[in-house]
Amino acid sequence: MPSTWRLHPDRALPADPTTRSLARGLLAQTEDLPIVSMHGHVDIAMLERNEPFNDPAEVFVIPDHYLVRMLVSQGVDHDALGVPRRDGQTVETDPRAIWRTFAEHWHLFRGTPTRFWLEHVFIDVFGITERLSAETADAAYDTIAEHLAQPEFAPLALLDRFNIEVLATTDSAEDDLGSHTRLSERGYDGRLVPTFRPDGLLHVDRPGWADGIRRLGERSGIDVADYDRFIEALESRRRSFIEAGARATDHGHQSADTTPLEASEARRIFAQALAGEVSAQEARAFSGHMLGEMARMSCEDGLVMQLHPGVVRNYDPRVFAERGADVGYDIPAPTDYVQALRPLLTRYGHHPNLTLVLFTVDEDAFSRELAPLAGVFPSLRLGAPWWFLDTPDAMRRYREAVTDTAGFYNTAGFVDDTRAYFSIPARHDLARRIDAGHLARLVAEHRLELDEAEELARLLAYDQVKALYPELRG
Repeated sequence: MPSTWRLHPDRALPADPTTRSLARGLLAQTEDLPIVSMHGHVDIAMLERNEPFNDPAEVFVIPDHYLVRMLVSQGVDHDALGVPRRDGQTVETDPRAIWRTFAEHWHLFRGTPTRFWLEHVFIDVFGITERLSAETADAAYDTIAEHLAQPEFAPLALLDRFNIEVLATTDSAEDDLGSHTRLSERGYDGRLVPTFRPDGLLHVDRPGWADGIRRLGERSGIDVADYDRFIEALESRRRSFIEAGARATDHGHQSADTTPLEASEARRIFAQALAGEVSAQEARAFSGHMLGEMARMSCEDGLVMQLHPGVVRNYDPRVFAERGADVGYDIPAPTDYVQALRPLLTRYGHHPNLTLVLFTVDEDAFSRELAPLAGVFPSLRLGAPWWFLDTPDAMRRYREAVTDTAGFYNTAGFVDDTRAYFSIPARHDLARRIDAGHLARLVAEHRLELDEAEELARLLAYDQVKALYPELRG
């Protein structure tokens, strides 16, 4: 084991000496740029409380589905990792014991993005100098715990330390936005912004849907007694989100289907749902119809529409019953975009006020479907590799897959899509390194001039996302 744990300055850069030298220069143009994080899941209530973080296990182990799924795949029980049970049965509650279990299995993360991100956090943010292992677990735990107790590691202080210019949270359509309002009054207006996420209301067969409709009515002041009032209430909430600084909507559907329903059919299905008598087929049809409605609303109010379909959520019913959502049993599935998006794009694909950012976890779709679509429809932009694809090699493949057809200017900049607040700088650092390497290869192959590559490096790291997600107030 090396005596000192450190971050290599050339990590994730090309191995070829000529290309690496070029990549170093390009990275130097971007590594100090501010972070604009427009798609993530950091808890706004945590930021408002601004209280010291708890122990290292609660910060880095228990909530991290990337980390948990790897350990579980190698036989580590959820209980040993402190993942709560729905039935309240006992799980490990000693944070040091949970941390030790993680540290003992650190080798499992070799070659994974989880290792890349966490090494960045542990070394660069917390100053840990010995590689994580069973032998070093306690020392690392103590170092992290000591730092977490310091004022400069409070959540809001980290915005400055991490050079985060804008951080978008993801908020349900019926959220009262109180935390955002109070933080705005404390000087964070425009820096911490909400994102309109209506998923729980658009899937009418989900558990708790009726309660969500009730809350939507309370927040909007509209009696959501039928489909037309439902549409009015959603439009009202979108206006409230814009007033609170929102720049985008977010949609996590399993399918990208956007087939519209006749108004009478949409009204009928909504009424059936209110009566608790909707079928799964009707619910799927309604959610696809509502994606079209979300696009229509974005044409009117300017909110960027983000769509990331294709994940089968809660794949193992036993684990979902025991632990609930977000414990790592979500699996990518093949996704059709060409036919599924055709109704939406033929109606709104040339609308000057629509920006639709498409994400996928179906990697084949980048070159086969998404890049050709983005290469012709002016409203469409390709989102960065997301979730299972936010790895060094998948990011490289993404640039190679989409640039031939869509170029650089029909992409949408990097998004970190994370709940893990401490990992945000590491994720953006990795993306900037991969883009520097890709651009360096194009220069080395005389496909780009160096000044063009420098301009593109800054565009992909910062300028593109800034331009794509404008502030809508005022």
